[in-house]
Amino acid sequence: MSRRAFMSLVGAALASSLAPCPATAQTYPTRPVTLVIPFPPGGGNDALGRMVADKMSKSLGQQIVVDNRGGAGGTIATRAVARSTPDGYTILLAYTGTLAINPSLYANPGYDPRKDFAPIGLIAGLPSVLVVHPMLPVRSVAELIAFAKARPGRIDYAFVPGTVGHITTELFANTAAIDFTRIPYKGNGPAMTDLLGGHVAMMFLSILPVLEHVRAGTLNALAVTSAARSELLPEVPTIAQAGVPGFAAVIHYGLLAPPATSRDIIGRLNAALREALSADDVRARLAAEGAVPLPGTPADYAVDIDTEETRWGALVRKLNLKVE
Repeated sequence: MSRRAFMSLVGAALASSLAPCPATAQTYPTRPVTLVIPFPPGGGNDALGRMVADKMSKSLGQQIVVDNRGGAGGTIATRAVARSTPDGYTILLAYTGTLAINPSLYANPGYDPRKDFAPIGLIAGLPSVLVVHPMLPVRSVAELIAFAKARPGRIDYAFVPGTVGHITTELFANTAAIDFTRIPYKGNGPAMTDLLGGHVAMMFLSILPVLEHVRAGTLNALAVTSAARSELLPEVPTIAQAGVPGFAAVIHYGLLAPPATSRDIIGRLNAALREALSADDVRARLAAEGAVPLPGTPADYAVDIDTEETRWGALVRKLNLKVE
């Protein structure tokens, strides 16, 4: 899609966010809405989606039913929603992995993040934390980089292929000009178990699952991937502060609808989402997860999708990363 065509879509999304809703939109929804979460139940992505769905249900006056559909890094469910009926009754929890990474990582994901969806709005940004096992004799990012450069390929990192944690590590290694030994896992749970056992040396993970281990000293937190320090780990610097200028890698979550969903329905859903994100309990829950709410318009999310895919897609192609 050309830049001119994309900006036309952004303009249309902005217009839809500002246009008044006619009577047909005011009656929407008249039955439950399905929120497709492209991951199995029980994880952090699932919890985030269910929290937002619960709040939006109250605003919309209809239940939002969660449908978990895991598989292929989220591409299966994402592709299915792109092909769904554009009536506002099927929406998608999307994130950086499905929109910005998978389109370049997979040979044929089956969707274009820019043209195959109607953005509803961003939900939140979630940074990761770089943690290492205490057996690794480093206490800062600068020491880790120096240690790795002196021993190329000798430090092993755990990752789940195709995930944001995987690509974040590749971005870090590429930016710092160092090399690690890659140890793939099928899930973050087994990877974290091996990290705690000292079988692998380092990993990028969401803050909340590792917080108790950092506080107990069973893992050392070297830096967070956000542009600003996390309130959950205020003593831990950002990677940029720790010696890699300009580094930032934050997972963005948002809601999408199938293409051709009416502007008025998108506007109704966006209003419900923004109301949910303004609730004190939602903001407290996001803060407890280390996330930052990102309320905005559909046009804001369209720009974010373009920016993130341009950045992460270029890295995936540069490093020739592939998942079959």
